[in-house]
Amino acid sequence: MADISFKEITLIVGVVTACYWNSLFCGFVFDDVSAILDNKDLHPSTPLKTLFQNDFWGTPMSEERSHKSYRPLTVLTFRLNYLFSELKPMSYHLLNMILHAVVSVIFLKVCKLFLDNRSSVISSLLFAVHPIHTEAVTGVVGRAELLSSIFFLAAFLSYTKSKGPNNSIVWTPIALTVFLMAVATLCKEQGITVVGICCVYEVFIAQGYTLPLLCTTAGQFLRGKGSIPFSMLQTLIKLIVLMFSTLLLVVIRVQVIQSQLPVFTRFDNPAAVSPTPTRQLTFNYLLPVNAWLLLNPSELCCDWTMGTIPLIESFLDIRNVATFAFFCLLGALGVFSLRYPSDSSKTVLMALCLMALPFIPASNLFFPVGFVVAERVLYVPSMGFCILVAHGWHKISNKSIFKKLSWICLSLVVFTHALKTLHRNWDWESEYTLFMSALKVNKNNAKLWNNVGHALENEKNFERALKYFLQATHVQPDDIGAHMNVGRTYKNLNRTKEAEESYMMAKSLMPQIIPGKKYAARIAPNHLNVYINLANLIRANESRLEEADQLYRQAISMRPDFKQAYISRGELLLKMNKPLKAKEAYLKALELDRNNADLWYNLAIVHIELKEPNEALKNFNRALELNPKHKLALFNSAILMQESGMYSQNISIFKHIVI
Repeated sequence: MADISFKEITLIVGVVTACYWNSLFCGFVFDDVSAILDNKDLHPSTPLKTLFQNDFWGTPMSEERSHKSYRPLTVLTFRLNYLFSELKPMSYHLLNMILHAVVSVIFLKVCKLFLDNRSSVISSLLFAVHPIHTEAVTGVVGRAELLSSIFFLAAFLSYTKSKGPNNSIVWTPIALTVFLMAVATLCKEQGITVVGICCVYEVFIAQGYTLPLLCTTAGQFLRGKGSIPFSMLQTLIKLIVLMFSTLLLVVIRVQVIQSQLPVFTRFDNPAAVSPTPTRQLTFNYLLPVNAWLLLNPSELCCDWTMGTIPLIESFLDIRNVATFAFFCLLGALGVFSLRYPSDSSKTVLMALCLMALPFIPASNLFFPVGFVVAERVLYVPSMGFCILVAHGWHKISNKSIFKKLSWICLSLVVFTHALKTLHRNWDWESEYTLFMSALKVNKNNAKLWNNVGHALENEKNFERALKYFLQATHVQPDDIGAHMNVGRTYKNLNRTKEAEESYMMAKSLMPQIIPGKKYAARIAPNHLNVYINLANLIRANESRLEEADQLYRQAISMRPDFKQAYISRGELLLKMNKPLKAKEAYLKALELDRNNADLWYNLAIVHIELKEPNEALKNFNRALELNPKHKLALFNSAILMQESGMYSQNISIFKHIVI
């Protein structure tokens, strides 16, 4: 294995910097909001152990609404960024760019296992500039891919050193491989697939076996005409150790998610809830779609959910031809790589494995995921693609007749890819620019129209936001969230009649209760906010307070752990002069969240209404323990103590208010 020269490292790092320097001026957009801005696990006040109890988005793994994406080491790096610069995005983007450069350099070392020096550099350059990586590099949440890839490649490189003299087993690299695989998995789940790469490398590269030889040996052994060679037994031992370690990691991972798969709605992944054969035809078609994005990354989109890719509902759909052609090509390459013992076939085999195996967790073929296509999950598979392209280029450039043309084409591809990447980075500057760029590619995704509306709504541009929200309802008439967005915007524009009509439309689209079937598992938790929003709207009318209370109770009956419904109902019951029932509502909410200062404050107000000043003061103090700067709790507790004659404490409280 050839070493990497300083000149090669400088070239790769320079190219990465040239392609991604403008990403430093981008903000937090799309999934960054949930993973960074809204994630309390980044704050120094949150215990470190919480990172290992919550998912990637800061939600406890035990909760049903958890995404079940367990990536504590990635969140830990976000926390380090927060310590350095809090929520200033530049440091987050800078670290992502550095990590991409590190991955590109390590990938160059991997390439040199299968390609000559020149082809290895070309493969690494293609990887460094490929536009498909902008989502993983410029999007901060893509750091999970970057970190996982570093340890993924390091684990593989470690395993390549496990073969000693005379085909002996060197256990230290194998132990290091298992450790690095575990670390990669704690950065992102696909890290565990490196074990498949190691197994293929061991059998077909390190030992040099071919599929016909393995079949012949197995046939003779089963017929009792021969024994398994000692070298093959050693290989089998190494594979068993790898597989056992992987199985142990899988068991631990299943325990972490408490044997529950995340709950996704049909809007996230329409094919996942479609009947046979629509589901199978669509999922198989997504494979050539992903391959096409690697081959021709001209139209990139940050969100491929909902109606982006229409379902394939018939065998006569012309898109099935693309699926068939893709599998024919994959099969031909697979047969070539497994049947023949040449260096070329080994290179093709490893390229195919790098493309296919890390993609399996995101393929939807074995279990549904929360997206249709996601460009960032192609980060590792693109490595195999780049090796395949560089190897093909090497074959063509060796022919004198094509040598000059091959160099011209290669230069053109690298240059145009670099320009596309540089231009694509600007799309991630803000949520508005990102989602507007996505709408240029795809106008059939209601989520994109909604997200542009949200971006405008955040700028208080409600009139323009309304147009995008309304368009979302036209693109996807059964999108509950879109109708809720329309209702909220009408409310902001003081058009209460239209707001109520929109909320009623959203409410009518909610799944109906089916006896014996768990309701919560069939609905996105945020959709239940339609009851809260509608109740909050109509309770402004004194004559409709009972109607509003009925909506709150309906939301609670559908999801008994819906904390916000209890809080809103408690406020309403106080307004209806029913303090005892309000107390019950707040106590129920506190069972779900005892660390909410606002809840303790609200409960204190109830005790004041019930003429229980001592209990009220206890709850005010509890609120202040959780949030010492809770101004309403400070002010009201000071007034309460003044009325109770507790002057010394009263002066101390007022000092806090002034400060």
